[in-house]
Amino acid sequence: MKAVHRLSIIGAVAATLTGGLLATSTAQTPEERLYRPPEATIYRDAAYRGPAVFIGEAKTDLGLAWPVNSIRVASGRWELCEKTRYRGNCRTVDRDTPMLGSVLRGMTVQSIRPVGGGGGGGGGWNPNPPANDQSARGSFAEFHTQPSTNGYRVLACANGSATAACAARAADTWCRSIGWNGSAREHMETINRREYLADVLCVRSGY
Repeated sequence: MKAVHRLSIIGAVAATLTGGLLATSTAQTPEERLYRPPEATIYRDAAYRGPAVFIGEAKTDLGLAWPVNSIRVASGRWELCEKTRYRGNCRTVDRDTPMLGSVLRGMTVQSIRPVGGGGGGGGGWNPNPPANDQSARGSFAEFHTQPSTNGYRVLACANGSATAACAARAADTWCRSIGWNGSAREHMETINRREYLADVLCVRSGY
């Protein structure tokens, strides 16, 4: 009976493959990589079937009682490891994958985390868009079209609503981080419903 059961499972998966459900993986668009927090869903069975667990952050111990056979990646890059605390054999996935391991065995996954290069909390993901800053420096001031930190835009207000006063404080802090005393002028630019600093004039005095 076990042999018959194994053959029936293989036949079902083969039929799914023939139907094209497992033949392709879905890649993320560049916009999804930039602006969405890392999200994924892991499944017990191939082709995104059976019990599932949604993942939106790093998990050091999933405590799964079943192997993972497929994963849907809404955004980010994910490292799947066979042991807790990201130990043992690990695999990085950045797209929908309908079959992770062999047909019958799957992949043992006991920890999972977002990783860099478009991924997240494990290092690399940034909710802010990348900056394309243009700057001009003089003896007493420096102008920046898109202030940035580590290559990403700077929020006009990290907490709460973006007000002019909050943007002024954020601009002062940012100017000090690059060696000036404060901001004499700043504006806000809306991107994906978030307000970012723009056209900031850093100065030595008079701010």
